Order: sequence, then structure tokens, then C-alpha cells
Amino acid sequence: MLGSLIVLTAPVLAAAVSIPKRANDGAGSSPYSLRTVGARNTLDWRVWLEKNGQPASFWHDVPLYPDEKNKQIVNFVVEVPRWEDAKIEIRRQEPLNPIFHDDRNDLPRFVESVWPHKSYPFHYGSIPQTWESPNFNHSFTGFPGDNDPMDLFDIGQDLGYTGQIKQVKILGALAVNDGDETDWKVLAIDIKDPLAALVNDYLDVERYRPGTIAAYRDWWTYYKVARGDDVIPIVGEWYQDAKNATAVVAESHTFWWDLVKGNVDTNTINYNQTSYADFKGYADPSKATATFKIPSKSNVLPAEPKPSRFSDWYYLYAGAKLVTLPKK
Repeated sequence: MLGSLIVLTAPVLAAAVSIPKRANDGAGSSPYSLRTVGARNTLDWRVWLEKNGQPASFWHDVPLYPDEKNKQIVNFVVEVPRWEDAKIEIRRQEPLNPIFHDDRNDLPRFVESVWPHKSYPFHYGSIPQTWESPNFNHSFTGFPGDNDPMDLFDIGQDLGYTGQIKQVKILGALAVNDGDETDWKVLAIDIKDPLAALVNDYLDVERYRPGTIAAYRDWWTYYKVARGDDVIPIVGEWYQDAKNATAVVAESHTFWWDLVKGNVDTNTINYNQTSYADFKGYADPSKATATFKIPSKSNVLPAEPKPSRFSDWYYLYAGAKLVTLPKK
């Protein structure tokens, strides 16, 4: 599939931008805001979600569906905006699951830029109130889940920011087998994007953005090659359509319900939340800051520099073999 790639140009981001206070782009109608503490590009940095000014969980308190009558539209938590390279995600072990900078070998983790892409070529994040259960082999992939919420990549063209909560339309999904774990990557588009009304499935995207669907599929297979890992296989080799992807998300929602109700092994997941008083992990939102010893207000520090190698591009031969320069 590497031969199908086309060059996609993208601006190079010189430094991480400040995170906005708001977590949703609705015109004054959103209950969500962000509480940010620490410096970007460090392991101590955290972003907590606030709902009506009180702490909440990105994973457990944001509803999956903005409208239960339309299961193709879901809420989406942006963790990594397009063209950024810090591996940022929801921390499943901590109370209320703040966003943090993932680590590799005890250092902040970044993603290499593999030509022609600059870092992440789309908005990447998670779908709230879903769970890739590790407790059994999933029927389509044959592998257990990776113990995280389902991942989603948004091909809309807004700028986006970490912690943003937006509504997206599901167009398909890739059944990624990452380390013999089921790790679905759901393809979607921001419902406010001009293209959203014209596409209802991944097949529709080719008409308006030729080459991108194949390029994104390839990105998911080879993005770890530059750090020395193997190509990541995809079960079925290609996208599952919007109907099947929507059904997989709905099924994952049922796994999440079992999780927060305490019906299954939590697998190191913290499922504290401030929305469902009859569940074991419930915390009074007005007391959550003190209960979980969360900083009471934002305190954003200057970002630390990232290692210089993540400002470079990496290149692959046919067959996804990394290009290396001859030694002098």
C-alpha cells in the first residue's frame, strides 16, 4: 500500500500552542472547560475536564451520543491535534482520567514524522463511554482489546486543540492489531466541516479528497517503523464501512457499561466519575477537587523543548523499510 501515498503538505509547528480554557466550540452552550497544570512535553503535565466548573472524567462523564436517535454521530475527545507529535492521551489509572503525556523508556513519548506526513496528519483522540475490553477475544479481530477507550481520527479541517470535545460523524474504521491487541481506529469527520454533509461512508471521501483514505490507512501501518518497530497489521486489510463501524462503537459502549457498573475486571482502570450517583466510582462533583487532590485551578508553565530528532522527517523504502544514511 505504500506506493499509493501522495504528498500532503502541512505547516511545521514550531512549538506547542497554549490550551484554550474551553473544551467545546458551542457558542456559550457547553458545560465543559479545562483545568491545565504543568508544562507541555513533561510527564507531570495534566489536563482535567471540568463540567460546570467542577472536575469530571473525559472518559466516563462525557456522553457517547449527543443524540441517542442518531448513532452515527458521537462525541469525540481530541487528544492530539493535527500536525502535533506529542503522544498525548487519557490516563486510565488516575482518578477522573486526565489527559497526560505518555512515556517511552521513562521519557515523554513523541511520534516520528514519516514522509510525506508531518506527525499526526489528522486529529486523534478517543470516544467517551467506550471500552476495548481485554477480557475476551473480540469476534472480528480474534484478539483481546487494549483496555482503553476506542480511538478515533477526525479528518475535518478545523485547527483543534487538546481537550476539545466535538461532535463527529462516523465514516468507517480500521481494525488495527497492535501487539496482538484489538485497537480499532474509527474514521470520522467533524459535523461542522463543509464536507460532512456530503459524505456518509469512507467510500464517499475519495470523491472530494482523493488519496487521503489510502494515505491514512498506510500511516497507521507504518508510523512506528521509524522508532524500530514492525509494520502494524490491519485485520481485513482495509476499512470497515460506516454501518459496521457504528455497530462496533455501540458494542464497545455496552462493554463500558459493564465496566463502570463493576460487573467485570477493571484492569487497572480508574472509573471514578461525577455523573452517575448509583455507580461504585461516583464522586460528588462539588467535592471532587478535594477528594482526588486535584489542583483547584490551572497553572500553565512554559513548554519544555522536545528532542531534536522529532523535528526531522523519516523515509521508507518500498516494503516499509526505514531509509538510513551510510556511515561516514
